[in-house]
Amino acid sequence: MKPRRKLPRSFYLQDTVTVARALLGCVLWRRLDDDNLLAARIVEVEAYLGANDMASHARRGLRSERNRSMYLEGGHAYVYFTYGMHWCLNVVTQEADVAEAVLLRGAEPLRGIDEMRERRPKAKREHELMNGPGKICMAMDIDRRLDGESLLGDTLFITTRDAGVRDDDIAVSTRIGIDNAGDAAAWPLRFFLRGNRNVSAYRNV
Repeated sequence: MKPRRKLPRSFYLQDTVTVARALLGCVLWRRLDDDNLLAARIVEVEAYLGANDMASHARRGLRSERNRSMYLEGGHAYVYFTYGMHWCLNVVTQEADVAEAVLLRGAEPLRGIDEMRERRPKAKREHELMNGPGKICMAMDIDRRLDGESLLGDTLFITTRDAGVRDDDIAVSTRIGIDNAGDAAAWPLRFFLRGNRNVSAYRNV
């Protein structure tokens, strides 16, 4: 399997919900070295809408060393550490200083699966390798080193869909684990491919 066309900068500058839905079915690539590429199809995402979203790291315009990459121009990676044990990968959207992003929650392994298994030895089945945001980062060796990385480069990038995705294929729900976010906890900003086994354990719609 070889990479298709990379998503251009203009893709990431769109409205965040539009980007979130359009990322489903696209392929995330991680280059470990010249001859070693890992790939996975994005099957589950969540949108985070900046200053007015109390579930966002940029709520109320908060700026910190941790979330500085959220304020970059769309088309960069925002990688953060959570629960003292997991890295999570987000795709920054819109113009610089808007501070909106899409969290990648679930992915379907496509290339480099044996290496992913080595990084995720607890996964008993292939669809468990990347069915969670921390699992994606573990399987693809994504951590703080890639925070702020351009998604237009060759180390971490996303390519166009390798299969068609219809609106009917996309299920919508509230986001996971944000019960303390006030009204934002009820916003329908989680999108995933209906019936895909690589979606995280939270399959409620």
